[in-house]
Amino acid sequence: MRLLLISKRSPQQRDLIERPYGRFHHIAAELASRGHEVQVLLCSHRSLPSSRIRIANVDWLSSDVRTLGIGSFLRELNQYAAEFEPDWIVGMSDIYYGWIASRIGRAMGARVAIDAYDNYEAYMPWNLPLHLLWRRSIRTADLVTAAGPQLAQRLQSHRRDGHPVEVIPMAADPEFRPLDKQACRRVLGLPAERHLIGYVGSWGRNRGTAMLIDAFRRARALRPDLQLVLSGKPPPEALAEPGILCTGYLSDAQMPNLINALDVACVVTADTSFGRYSYPAKLCEAMACNVPVVATNTEPVSWMLAGDADHLVHHGDAAGFAERMLDLLDRPRAEYGPRPTWNMHSKQFEHLLITLSRQ
Repeated sequence: MRLLLISKRSPQQRDLIERPYGRFHHIAAELASRGHEVQVLLCSHRSLPSSRIRIANVDWLSSDVRTLGIGSFLRELNQYAAEFEPDWIVGMSDIYYGWIASRIGRAMGARVAIDAYDNYEAYMPWNLPLHLLWRRSIRTADLVTAAGPQLAQRLQSHRRDGHPVEVIPMAADPEFRPLDKQACRRVLGLPAERHLIGYVGSWGRNRGTAMLIDAFRRARALRPDLQLVLSGKPPPEALAEPGILCTGYLSDAQMPNLINALDVACVVTADTSFGRYSYPAKLCEAMACNVPVVATNTEPVSWMLAGDADHLVHHGDAAGFAERMLDLLDRPRAEYGPRPTWNMHSKQFEHLLITLSRQ
């Protein structure tokens, strides 16, 4: 098959040309490895020049709406698609690209698939016209896939004639695997003998990170040797808390070391229009490394953890979160069962495309 994927160039703040990762890269690369011709149109708004590069047997073509202007930008995408003559056009990574995939697919007579890993409507709740275009794209697409059953159920309400939304879950990238804890601590300069809790997600008032700091404070009152490791640029109030260690921004290659250096990894999501459909990649990564996890009990996170109460705490329950942190400290490793991979998910996606192509 000839497969054309359309995505933003930098989903989750990672440039797919400079820092390939996740479902955006690995599904395309795995499909190409099985003999399909794959191109990916990457869309940006950073005043970048148009470019073409080949990575993992996939042609990655980049267009920038600020550089070209909206009219020339859409014409360039149409031109790329017309030259490639795809059997399928797949919109990924954002609400815009579902609409663009649908638009180009109708013009070319190609089949259209849309893949969603988040509730994109939560990003811009005020942009109702764009939401209507997104829902129309979902309704008319030949195939819709979602990162989990909760999101699939939400998208199902927009489908035409009850065509099912299929689940293609999140997975950890291949570099996330169990590594020696002490070796990882030495690489990162982290204390060898302390108990280390870690959080590597985003910060925000509506995310529940204030609860995380409260929980750590409670846990440290009982275990004074406990330290909380943060990466990136946490807010000043977090850095001011006693017992906090901040690594700053780490390279992609160092992130598996950080996860494996931890005694317990924390995953915090909120009961919001975004959090109720969020399937955190950081949870996949910790599970792939067999690191014990304590996580807020949203439906998607509970589904990812198979409802295991040893790892789940109600959102906002700082005391319960602290108790679960301390309970998990004594587990050297966690066993989550066989973990899904991007290879497995791409085979599932390929099967869906082939099956629908024959109908």
